[in-house]
Amino acid sequence: MNIAFFVKPKSMVTYLYGDHSLTRGLSRLRESGYSALPVLSRDGKYLGTVSEGDFLWYLADRKARDTAPRDAKIRDLLHTDRAKAMPVTTSMEELLRCATEQSFVPVVDDVGSFIGIVVRSDLIRYFADRVAAPPRERATVPTAARA
Repeated sequence: MNIAFFVKPKSMVTYLYGDHSLTRGLSRLRESGYSALPVLSRDGKYLGTVSEGDFLWYLADRKARDTAPRDAKIRDLLHTDRAKAMPVTTSMEELLRCATEQSFVPVVDDVGSFIGIVVRSDLIRYFADRVAAPPRERATVPTAARA
């Protein structure tokens, strides 16, 4: 099955730009109601994911050193070792493996441009429905995925 069937497109995703200020980033994070958001460059490339904890630890570390983060940008909070983006050509098995580690999986096209996310809850729902379906129905691919 093609993972594109599960992608929530960029136009429906709340994200931040790497050059946003911490204040703006916190505001958007709070408004969104999510605990983490993807971060993009101005040319649409996926840079990473920032979480509530990233803000907290960044501010706590600066307060301990008595440095003012007034000019800090969202890109200063990013950790490159987590929340990896997956290409749209990723297998379902790899997507599922990645989703066990994070609540959403960022998806990029062939040139690394962010195209959307796959939400873990959608994958769980899909696989739960397949397990609950009679054996004959499990082998069929949903109509939307065949297109």
